[in-house]
Amino acid sequence: MVELAEIFRRHGPEYRARFGDRMPPSHLAAMQASEQCRTEALGGHVYQCAECEELEYSYHSCTNRHCPTCQNGDATRWLDTQRQLLLPVPYFLVTFTLPEPLRPVARSHQKCLYHLLFHTSAAALQALALDAKYVGGQSGMVGVLHTWTRDMAYHPHVHYLVPGGALAPDGTTWLPPRSTDWLVPVHALSLLFRGKCKAALTTAGLLAHAPPQVWRKGWITHGQPAGTGTEVITYLAPYIRRIAITNNRMEKLADGHVTFRFKASGSEKWQHRTLPATECIRRFLQHVLPKGFIKVRYYGFLSPRRRTTLAPIRTLLETCSSHDHAVQSHSNWTQPAPPPAPGEARHCRTCGGPLVFLYRLVPNKRGPPP
Repeated sequence: MVELAEIFRRHGPEYRARFGDRMPPSHLAAMQASEQCRTEALGGHVYQCAECEELEYSYHSCTNRHCPTCQNGDATRWLDTQRQLLLPVPYFLVTFTLPEPLRPVARSHQKCLYHLLFHTSAAALQALALDAKYVGGQSGMVGVLHTWTRDMAYHPHVHYLVPGGALAPDGTTWLPPRSTDWLVPVHALSLLFRGKCKAALTTAGLLAHAPPQVWRKGWITHGQPAGTGTEVITYLAPYIRRIAITNNRMEKLADGHVTFRFKASGSEKWQHRTLPATECIRRFLQHVLPKGFIKVRYYGFLSPRRRTTLAPIRTLLETCSSHDHAVQSHSNWTQPAPPPAPGEARHCRTCGGPLVFLYRLVPNKRGPPP
């Protein structure tokens, strides 16, 4: 199996030589972390088998959130937390996609544009939820940023999981949606989203970077029923730590080219794509988030400052007979399996005998590879 770290080690120096002066620190850090992950550069521990005396080296992980080796961390804990936040109501999945003409701007100003994408989409959705023509109260939503397609193309979009309904302005009533098929009209939502994006780009001083025709075209906003919400959070949970591509989808590294497999959207059939190694690196790095950027955000009554209203909302729903069916669906959930127990004693890979800790390896303090 080919690993991304090996691609970085072989072709990273060439890539940095060509583009290093234009690479943001987060990209350089992600490359270095992946190259050094589970190598002597980060230190580790040495064990010896008590039976065959074979030595085993256990190197430390880099813990970088964009490293394929370290990317499966907090998904289960996040999923457990979201289940605690779910209300006994039908849910909707609402997706906002940044139009193609704005993606070059987003690539060049990632932190600003990603924040803008979150802020404007959430504001548009909340504005229509507050409109008495549609729901008439404050909504709650959890949004997750995705930036890639399955072949690592650049495609920034935000998925929101939204409870079906809203809390009335006086806080004494839960207002159900007008329809079981939609929460707010997506056409009106698209127009409002587009307008808020234009205003935000103007404020940020980036409007001149956007091609004028983008404001005359329709924007893609999609909404659909999402059942009790459990299916959606289960779908979204892996993306909390998932990256644009994993090592198990990389099949070949030869002659300066990388071959990987992927499933096209809407298809269960594997396809293969071969790219120059530098292009593969470029595609991967464009999905590396700015340092400290939060890719999961909460709004409305699900925001951390307003979650005190969740208990009163649950009380309102318990007394609302129109939600009896939803409550029943909510009560039928199966709780996730408990987290695995701490790792068992280590055993020798050669003979299966017990491993005994010998000493700690000090990390190599040398600088990043050229």
